[in-house]
Amino acid sequence: MRGRTPDRLCAEAVDLAREAAEEAAFPGRIGDHLGAVADGDRVVTHFFECLEPGYRGWRWAVTVARASRARTVTLDETVLLPGPDALLAPEWVPWSERLRPGDLGPGDLLPTEADDLRLEPGYTGADAPPPDSVLSPEAEAEAEAGGGSPAETEDADVSTSEPGRLPGVPARGSIAAVAEEIGMGRPRVLSRHGLHAAADRWEEAFGPRTPMAQAAPATCASCGFLVPMAGSLRQAFGVCANEFSPADGRVVSLAYGCGAHSEAAVMPKPPRPAPPVVDETRVDELPLDGGADGDTAGVGSAGGADGAEA
Repeated sequence: MRGRTPDRLCAEAVDLAREAAEEAAFPGRIGDHLGAVADGDRVVTHFFECLEPGYRGWRWAVTVARASRARTVTLDETVLLPGPDALLAPEWVPWSERLRPGDLGPGDLLPTEADDLRLEPGYTGADAPPPDSVLSPEAEAEAEAGGGSPAETEDADVSTSEPGRLPGVPARGSIAAVAEEIGMGRPRVLSRHGLHAAADRWEEAFGPRTPMAQAAPATCASCGFLVPMAGSLRQAFGVCANEFSPADGRVVSLAYGCGAHSEAAVMPKPPRPAPPVVDETRVDELPLDGGADGDTAGVGSAGGADGAEA
């Protein structure tokens, strides 16, 4: 596509554009004229080099225009724009995606989204009516047995209820009490996705594939310093309680291990070397009184001959 030819009078208004750029910018921060581009009929934008520190590659863009059949060029706008090789700030990322483990400090609050995949609703018993409510199954059963209305039963229960019983405390043996005892009496609990995500992090930090575990004499499953966890994660993880271990106070995989294993103190006995083939530390005793040894006899005969000659 052929580019539009800039208007002659607007293209020649370089001085007007420079004065507008110098007025908008800090004095002395305007560089050379980089060119002009036609934005429309009798509308031209002039570009000037920006000498402001920290704005490498940026350009001052001054747009001028001329009315139809007019000989006077007027100023439209002045703005600082990045060029093709301009130094730009990185793309903005939401805080929820910028946050990394360990960034939370004292006094910081980290809100959790309502649809967080790591959590799921827990059983709190808030939706279930209390036993003395007109909507509870217990009140309806008593009303049917006694022939009275649920409202009359409610009034009777309130008048004869125990003074020490609080309405907000779940009754002993009820579903709400059992849920609170096993740790389910919370608004939200860990979901299956949250459990798997935590297990993957712990497995990567203190798992069997780490260099420490590869060189360990044994795994944490047989270590006396391992504190078992509760719930389903105890099948694969525990907490290290050895102050000399690099994983002290951390959640470790049962297949993890280190040199501070509780049974590593029982050192194996050093292996005994095999007996040498040639023992150079022992002196062989040879008989000197003759006998059946031919060499010894030869020595004795030679000595006898020497003595006879002597």
